[in-house]
Amino acid sequence: MTVQDKDNASESIDFDVIKNLTITEAKAVDQLIIKELSSDVLLINQIGHYIIGNGGKRLRPMLLLLVAKALGKATDNHLILAAVIEFIHTATLLHDDVVDESDLRRGQESANAVWGNAASVLVGDYLYSSAFEMMVRTDNMRVMEILSKTTTAIAEGEVLQLLNCNNPDTTEEKYLEVIARKTAILFSAATRLGAVLADADKTTEEALAEYGQQLGIAFQLIDDALDYKSTAEDLGKNLGDDLAEGKPTLPLIYAIAHASESDANIIIEAIKQGSRDAFSEVYEIVLSTKAIEYTEKCADEAAEKAIAALDCLDESEYKNALVTLAKFSVQRDY
Repeated sequence: MTVQDKDNASESIDFDVIKNLTITEAKAVDQLIIKELSSDVLLINQIGHYIIGNGGKRLRPMLLLLVAKALGKATDNHLILAAVIEFIHTATLLHDDVVDESDLRRGQESANAVWGNAASVLVGDYLYSSAFEMMVRTDNMRVMEILSKTTTAIAEGEVLQLLNCNNPDTTEEKYLEVIARKTAILFSAATRLGAVLADADKTTEEALAEYGQQLGIAFQLIDDALDYKSTAEDLGKNLGDDLAEGKPTLPLIYAIAHASESDANIIIEAIKQGSRDAFSEVYEIVLSTKAIEYTEKCADEAAEKAIAALDCLDESEYKNALVTLAKFSVQRDY
């Protein structure tokens, strides 16, 4: 029985129950974020508060805090790095929306749609810089090594994705490499840092980093699937955005490989043109080839690997929460 099958057979996951396990620490992180966003440059305050305060699950900081508490050692440095992780994530969102020319983020106008591309890029740079300034306060070279490698990998993933855009010949292997670097690596950094600051042994650190990596892969694959099965209201962005941006995501890659030649050519041309005009046709082909089911199966496999990696932890409500988050990642509809 798969992760999704288990969840379909049980009660729906209550995300708030998990959030409540770290609510005290999360409030402290939010206060730190607000403090660090303070700048005498008004536009930085406006854009920073707009995007950080604009919804979001704060999933990556939560992962760091849950790992720390599962290991029995949550410190002030964990709070600092939880804020750092959120700043890095927010910076990537600002830059992504500019690159992708997105006008919707979490159900509201994206920052670049409100203030323009130049302001969004520069404030994203400010958040990156602030993140590194904050991490220095931990006075831990291992922390700085992890985060510097992480941000480098994210940038590489962004460039790889750019190279894949409008390229219908992108393979599943190449696409998985992109999401491993662009998305999953920050999940992995969050869980690894939680272990490093808790003085976990190397085996535990690597296992928790693997948990984060596989969770991030599962999360992104479900995002790919939701672009063809959710609603704009639930998703917080326009349906068909991936197709409009010419991104060959896994549902499209699989559909091309398993559709008839004529149907495959419709998807190929849509990717080349980066057009939303063919979305209805592409949508029907994606459904008929069971590309959504395949993408969900791949996500499910990644979630199972994430759960298996948690064998390194003693039983606790925090470990249970990490298991539940892996299940949540593949059964969510937003």
